[in-house]
Amino acid sequence: MKTRDLIIEVSEEVTNLLLEKNAAYGDSALNPVGIFSKGDAVTSLCARIDDKLMRIKSKGITDATEDTVQDLIGYLILLKIALREE
Repeated sequence: MKTRDLIIEVSEEVTNLLLEKNAAYGDSALNPVGIFSKGDAVTSLCARIDDKLMRIKSKGITDATEDTVQDLIGYLILLKIALREE
């Protein structure tokens, strides 16, 4: 498979994951409920990104943590959207 096709395939996987999670969690990444945490979307997303990076730092990148990499990509996309909306 060519790199171009792999980029499209992986991008679609991340897009589908983001859309599924957005529907399941009620757009909470960009519109946080603020029950316990009072941070805005950017602050909340940065905290989630830090958590994912810490998991990678402590566990490494393996088959068991591949979902963490995908989550990280998704959170970075959401952060870009949140920054654009500020």
